[in-house]
Amino acid sequence: MVWLNKHSQTYLALQKFKRNFWGVSSFVYVVLISLVAILAYIIAPDNSVNANQMALSIHSKPPGFKAKGFYKTAVVNENSTWFLTGKSASAEFVPIENYQLKNDSLFYNTYGISQTKFDQVIPLSEVSSKNNSIIHKQTYWLGTDKYGRDLLSRLLIGSRISLSIGFVAVFISLLIGISLGAIAGYFGGKVDQAIMWLINVTWSIPTLLLVIAITLVLGKGFWQVFIAVGLTMWVEVARVVRGQFISLKNEQYIIAAKTLGLGHRSIMFKHILPNAIAPVIVISAANFAAAILIESGLSFLGIGAQPPIPSWGAMIKDHYSYIIVGKAYLAIIPGLAIMSLVMAFMLIGNALRDALDVKS
Repeated sequence: MVWLNKHSQTYLALQKFKRNFWGVSSFVYVVLISLVAILAYIIAPDNSVNANQMALSIHSKPPGFKAKGFYKTAVVNENSTWFLTGKSASAEFVPIENYQLKNDSLFYNTYGISQTKFDQVIPLSEVSSKNNSIIHKQTYWLGTDKYGRDLLSRLLIGSRISLSIGFVAVFISLLIGISLGAIAGYFGGKVDQAIMWLINVTWSIPTLLLVIAITLVLGKGFWQVFIAVGLTMWVEVARVVRGQFISLKNEQYIIAAKTLGLGHRSIMFKHILPNAIAPVIVISAANFAAAILIESGLSFLGIGAQPPIPSWGAMIKDHYSYIIVGKAYLAIIPGLAIMSLVMAFMLIGNALRDALDVKS
């Protein structure tokens, strides 16, 4: 294989990338986050759909908070792909303060009510027994949000949103940007002028404003945001690809290919594009980070992923007011998650830029 050749550009670039500590560390971090996103429902304490189990009696608790309680018996879940979409009928955890077992029933006080008289009762037939025990202790490692939901579970499942928006947006931007940029740079003339007019018009509109406009046209929702972000990120890709094609289409090997009678499509995508792909890879890493930030901003504004889907931006929106009441971690934790993932992709992009620079 070509890339195994120790004198190939791919091999040399890979060796330079491996010597970049921050680039390799960021790549490992992104891989770990990707694995966490794939296995989110398996490793999350709350594996219900969107980790949306609420317990208002334990809302806004600090990291490491522990509560005792019981699990209500859930309806049998027939969904064999729960590890991908979550359990639609997972056992609900009910926090309690005091309890007593009597006459095949569980008498208890809801968490926060410490009176000696029990105000709630539930038949034991409706209580789920785990490990031969009815009462369990639940640890909330990152605390609970304002609705009493497990913050760690929602953070883990929310990573799917950020990574998905990055992959889909970058794919759409590459598909449109490479196609238009290649056509404009290769054919030139009026075709180039028409495409450049479209690029300049799109470029002149603020990205966030354009995303909001497209989102309002397509409607609020999960996939609508993906498409909207992707449709606004192709411009830079198209400009770079166009410039690469203009500089490469007059090379000797391209002239030789034309002389041999090769078609335009073959010349463009088999001979020019492989030699113009290096800067596109770098831009893609930066676009991945930008897509995460844009989605977070849209969710913060309320037009991104809609509740109860756990988006990191929406988590900040729900809790930014808690910063002034001594519970800043509710907004800081998802903020740090966004910052770390964006920084990782930016560092990967910088490392790829250095590795693919033939002059270095």
